[in-house]
Amino acid sequence: MANFFTDNTALKHHLSHPLMRKIVELKERNFADADKYDYAPQNFEDAMDSYEKVLEIAGEISGDIVAPNAESVDHEGPHVVDGHVVYAQGTQENLKALVQAGLMGISLPRRYNGLNFSLVPYIMAADMVSRADAGFVNIWGLQDCAETIYEFADDDQRMRYLPRVCAGETMAMDLTEPDAGSDLQAVMLKATFNEADGTWRLNGVKRFITNGDGHIALVLARSEEGSKDGRGLSMFIYDRNDGGVTVRRIENKMGIKGSPTCELVFKNAKAELCGSRRLGLIKYVMALMNGARLGIAAQSVGVSESAYREALAYAMDRKQFGKAIIEFPAVAEMVSMIKAKLDASRSLLYETTRFVDIYKTYEDIARERTLAPEERAEMKKYSRLADAFTPLAKGMGSEFCNQNAYDCVQVHGGSGFMKDYACERIYRDARITSIYEGTTQLQVVAAIRHVTTGTYLGRIKEYENESYAESLLPLKNKLVEMTAKFEQAVEKVTATKDTEYVDFQARRLVEMAGHIVMGYLLISDATRNSEFEASAANYIRFGEAEVARHAEFIGKFEPEMVASYKA
Repeated sequence: MANFFTDNTALKHHLSHPLMRKIVELKERNFADADKYDYAPQNFEDAMDSYEKVLEIAGEISGDIVAPNAESVDHEGPHVVDGHVVYAQGTQENLKALVQAGLMGISLPRRYNGLNFSLVPYIMAADMVSRADAGFVNIWGLQDCAETIYEFADDDQRMRYLPRVCAGETMAMDLTEPDAGSDLQAVMLKATFNEADGTWRLNGVKRFITNGDGHIALVLARSEEGSKDGRGLSMFIYDRNDGGVTVRRIENKMGIKGSPTCELVFKNAKAELCGSRRLGLIKYVMALMNGARLGIAAQSVGVSESAYREALAYAMDRKQFGKAIIEFPAVAEMVSMIKAKLDASRSLLYETTRFVDIYKTYEDIARERTLAPEERAEMKKYSRLADAFTPLAKGMGSEFCNQNAYDCVQVHGGSGFMKDYACERIYRDARITSIYEGTTQLQVVAAIRHVTTGTYLGRIKEYENESYAESLLPLKNKLVEMTAKFEQAVEKVTATKDTEYVDFQARRLVEMAGHIVMGYLLISDATRNSEFEASAANYIRFGEAEVARHAEFIGKFEPEMVASYKA
């Protein structure tokens, strides 16, 4: 099989973004670890060389082990034995290979045996693993829960748990319950402090828990007796070695079948408080979910990549009426648009990741010393951009993932409906991306305030003022025109001061912003690398039509018409 890093030039392109120097130098504290650890980089070039070498290993494992195992894992799936999960044989092989390669704890500090990489190469590895098997990334990728322990747990907890993650133990985040899905304020799993032995005990049921039998879990539970809202919830660390939790069942899912989605029963399970009481939902889950949403954006891009490659290969190989079907305009357009949406999603993914990287690193530095005023201002700037771009990357990336998987099956025609081709599995795997870790509708709820407060427009204006290749200026002019329509639409909607009307039009406004942002990111990519020119042109033409469609709908739609959509 191919190496999923070296066979995809887009990855190295994004890894070499100009902002990476700043990110790496911040992450490495000007390479202060070089004297302490023999594997720590001496300078920026050394760090980037380490990133590439590790990504090549991840790409090789993804291509040679994870991808070939994907079909058997999809058929076998995990199962429950004596109240615990047993992974499919292929999943065990995948995990063993990645652990032996040292691909756990990628972004954790070296003092916990991590690699101290920035988030960009970690997300890039998730992108490749998702291309190989979207279900498996839900097991390997949950190592990012360790970031929550690193950020909010005490020093003793960090020293006890983080090296275990770096050594290969898996994680889970136990949030949802039968009556608490998107509305986590309704969580009722009970946490009781046992005065006799000074420990917390958890009792209740969790449902739809990804990798629910992981070695270490972050559990959202109600710690305040008599409370009914989010202020009564705290975050706990559960260690599977302590027992008290059994897997009642593994859900029989449409897709990502290798990933065990569990219903868990907690019976007096011992746990440790993580951080402070009452901040479980208000602070810690928000941080946890933002990381998870970035991970699903990466998963969406990886699935889109596999959909594109399967569609292209089939279209070039399949002959009808004496020629390959890729030669028919209808099919050629479909494949080209899969590629354009893939490239746009990936550009948005890595732009978002860079924003998260910078503000998270400044937050970490602030634990060590007082930030200078300009550093604090920069942290605030990138935190706001990360907050705005994360729901955009997850929401639009997952929707494009679904569209690309759909079109991949369509390119295959009747064959795509059969299990003989990978596109059937890709189609099933794609569907969950726009649902879990916050549906697309919830991403819109998170994003709309950045429409109304001007975060997106401000960033778009910054993109507008950047320099682009002269040959791309006609595309930039289209983006300027699209921005004017977006501004007019925002003004019309917000001028009503009608909250219900704003909510009704929110998805259209968010999508308009997304199309413009991704258009600018693609012409920026094309300026640095001509390989992106076709995708930039195709995507901006598509985005232009979408923006015009939304603008026309908003222009003709008045607030009183919302009532007609009510049941």
